[in-house]
Amino acid sequence: MKNNLYIFFLLLNVVAFSQKTYQKSYYESGEIKEEGWLVNNKKTDYWIFYYPNGNIKQKGHFKNNLKHKYWYFYHENSNKQKEGHFKNGLQNDWWAFFDKNGVLKNKCQLRDNEKNGYCLVYKNDKLVKASKFTKGKKVKEWTDFSSFKRENNLNDLR
Repeated sequence: MKNNLYIFFLLLNVVAFSQKTYQKSYYESGEIKEEGWLVNNKKTDYWIFYYPNGNIKQKGHFKNNLKHKYWYFYHENSNKQKEGHFKNGLQNDWWAFFDKNGVLKNKCQLRDNEKNGYCLVYKNDKLVKASKFTKGKKVKEWTDFSSFKRENNLNDLR
C-alpha cells in the first residue's frame, strides 16, 4: 500500500509539472507578438508569430523548443516569403522561396540549413535555371531545361 501511494504521488507530480499551457505575448503597442503551446517552458506543437502591424510573420510546429515539421514564413505585407521542412530546428528537404509579391523565385533542397541537392530558379512562373549543390557548394548548373531534364530524368518540376 505504501508503494502504491508513493507511485501515485510521483505520477501526480509529473503530471502537475508537465502541464501544457497556451502562451500569448504582446508588443508594447498591444498587438499580439506570438502565441502557442508550452510544456515545461519549452515551445511545443503549433505556434504563430506576428509582425507589429498584426500580420503573420511565421507559423509552424515546435518539438522540444526546436522548429519541427512544415513552416510558413511571410513578408510584412502578408505575401509568402518561404516555406519548408524543419528537422531538429534545421531546414531540411525542399524549400520554396518567394519575392515580396509572393511570386515563386526558387525551390531548393536543403540539408541542415545548407543547399544540398537541386536548386531550381523560376522567372514568370517558368523554370529558367537549375543547379546542383553538395554541402552548400555548387557542383553543376543548367541553363537549358531540356538538358537538365534529360540528364536528371526528372518529370514535372513545377
